[in-house]
Amino acid sequence: MRPSTLHALQRAAELTRAGRFVEAMATAEPVILAADPVESEEIGCWLTEHADDFVREPEER
Repeated sequence: MRPSTLHALQRAAELTRAGRFVEAMATAEPVILAADPVESEEIGCWLTEHADDFVREPEER
């Protein structure tokens, strides 16, 4: 997966945890739609492996 795709997915997870769902979708959707078949499979695996990233409480700093 391209680093830019990974970054977008990670940012979408951050936005989702913050309750900013529209922004999360606006961040993730373009990279998901632009992915080729190989990257699409990688994205699917990443989303499955990192589902908790979208729902866990934000880390305290």
